[in-house]
Amino acid sequence: MKRSVKYILTGICGFALAACIVTSFTAGASARKNIRCTGLEVVVLDSMQNSFVSSKDVKGYIDREYGRYLGQAIDSIDLVRVEDIVDGRSAVLKSQAFVTVDGMLHVEVTQRKPVVRFQKSSGGFYADADGYIFPLQRTYASHVQVIDGNIPLAANSGYKGAIEDPSEREWFHRMMDIVNFMEKSRTWKDKIVQIHIDGDRNVILIPREGNEKFIFGQPVDIGNKFTKMEKYYTHIVPAKGRDHYRTVDLRYDGQIVCREK
Repeated sequence: MKRSVKYILTGICGFALAACIVTSFTAGASARKNIRCTGLEVVVLDSMQNSFVSSKDVKGYIDREYGRYLGQAIDSIDLVRVEDIVDGRSAVLKSQAFVTVDGMLHVEVTQRKPVVRFQKSSGGFYADADGYIFPLQRTYASHVQVIDGNIPLAANSGYKGAIEDPSEREWFHRMMDIVNFMEKSRTWKDKIVQIHIDGDRNVILIPREGNEKFIFGQPVDIGNKFTKMEKYYTHIVPAKGRDHYRTVDLRYDGQIVCREK
């Protein structure tokens, strides 16, 4: 009998708690219906790293494409649509829209982070670490490594999206291995100013100082080839002097083939 009473009391308490929650939720929802949107606040979370879009830009996108939101009930604002409008910009990685009880519509924006800029004869474009390509922006240029010349990517200057072709993806990631190797080494990051792809798709590294060009070949055996470049600077340049050679070929096993001007 006592156990039955215990179960009954537990059930009553549970029902009462559920009723309180429902009542509280209903009251809260009713109160929110009376809250009107009083303004829009946009925060670009990574504005210190890149400036592809500004808060003013994002506000302009929403004002033009969403329509009226000021004075509307905050519960009636389509937050998914707001995010879709902002995410549709090529330099935006992700946005998050939400409203607060003070009536403000908030939008937080994270930009794409380019790691390289490809420059073809037909135009240029950025790519992030995942191989997502997006166009250059008129208002801002990111200071990243530039790869120009005979770029074996089908994308053009207006393309936005991932690299789909498997062979193109493989080439891209191999090139990123070179870029990342240089980024991790302050020496090579400062010394190499340009990466060029010639007509045979050989990688050519062009130093900031000196007239020689390093024929890297295909983007493979990266560490060994940079070791050869280091030996060139530590052994050959002191003996022959800077600018003595026109090209320094790193493609052959155990050899550094230098050609004079």
